Amino acid sequence: MQIEQTEGLWLYEHYEFSLAELADLSGMPETELREWVDEGVLVPIDPEAAQWSFGADRLVTVRLACRLRKDFDLEPHSVALLVMLLDRVHELEAEVRDLGAKLPRVLR
Repeated sequence: MQIEQTEGLWLYEHYEFSLAELADLSGMPETELREWVDEGVLVPIDPEAAQWSFGADRLVTVRLACRLRKDFDLEPHSVALLVMLLDRVHELEAEVRDLGAKLPRVLR
């Protein structure tokens, strides 16, 4: 029996990746990542900076976008729409959890 070992990466909220690092870690070419920035899938921390950097959470977004693109053979603008909708769903879920935590115990 052969056991496959993969590398792990701890993502810290304050950690940032350059475009090249994001491309390397996600397996996506930089040109496609730039296209995803143009489509709104990825938003650099400072879009006006000469060298873009991205929060560590964007690696998860890129990997998700990559799977969506490959699994459903989507165009970049379709991937952008799906990623934005999924981000919004996660935001709303967090709001619901926060509101639920504020309810008195008897109402939960």
